[in-house]
Amino acid sequence: MKPCVSLVIPIYNEEDNLPELRRRLDGVLSAEDALAFEIVLVDDHSLDCTRELCLEWVNQDPRVRYLRMSRNFGSHAACTAGLEEAQGDAALVMAADLQDPPEDVPKLLRSWEGGAQVVWAVRSAREGEPLSRILPARVYYWLMRHVAKLDLPPEGADFVLVDRCVIDAVLRCRETSTSLFALVSWAGFRQTSVPYVKRARHAGQSGWTVRKKVRLLVNSIVGFTLWPVRLLLVIGVLAASAAIGYAVLLIVLRLSGRITVSGFTAVMVTMLFGFGLVMIMIGMLGEYLWRALEHARARPRYLLEERANPSASHRLEQTRA
Repeated sequence: MKPCVSLVIPIYNEEDNLPELRRRLDGVLSAEDALAFEIVLVDDHSLDCTRELCLEWVNQDPRVRYLRMSRNFGSHAACTAGLEEAQGDAALVMAADLQDPPEDVPKLLRSWEGGAQVVWAVRSAREGEPLSRILPARVYYWLMRHVAKLDLPPEGADFVLVDRCVIDAVLRCRETSTSLFALVSWAGFRQTSVPYVKRARHAGQSGWTVRKKVRLLVNSIVGFTLWPVRLLLVIGVLAASAAIGYAVLLIVLRLSGRITVSGFTAVMVTMLFGFGLVMIMIGMLGEYLWRALEHARARPRYLLEERANPSASHRLEQTRA
């Protein structure tokens, strides 16, 4: 029986990249005679001709399945949907914009065959990326390593292969607002990495906006560490200590006759600082409370409006046999 690998590919407005992705993937997979493959295309509610191109691919290649989200849920939700759909002994998550070169897939496969259960493709270089995009990514991964205490690659990685036991473990986690790749790192298991060059986009514009990056950062920090709450405790203790010290100083100066009335400016600055500090604390606590509410609601992480070629899983079993 051939081991099977599922290729999970989240897609959003990639009509200009899909034909080239398909051509290059066909060339790579045809050379892997010892493995069976399935391709799970997860369309995050694209607005261009992505759907039509995916359905054409499905109709012409029995290994391909297609899922379309009911709205834009985000790339991590799309990857989760793909992992839940995947039937393989392992799953490889890669981008559709060809920044993750299909030609590097065999390197991850060899590491998995060697016994690794999580194989990260670590960026040794990034083509066509300005410093304004590289620097925020470095800051994010530094925070995840040093604040959330997750062993993510410092250079960043979202091109990864995970074994079936890792897939099952990650899918048991039911958080609705979290980073899938952070969950993979948190899960542990035998992890390794292989270097690769992250290429420039083949065509089109990235949908990875600043708003989405900020949301990912907040979700990742809140989802994996209590550090913000502990920081609030420390700030609160320091602020209270400063207030007590200032009050003692005012009493001493008043009793010694050095001042008669406290300055209006000092009082207002202290009040405004205190109110601002309280609002920050309430906002941080609100992030945790909101996630508790999401968990209590138990809404699904995503909804599907269309599925194509669900029978591919049955054919996959025949191929593996």
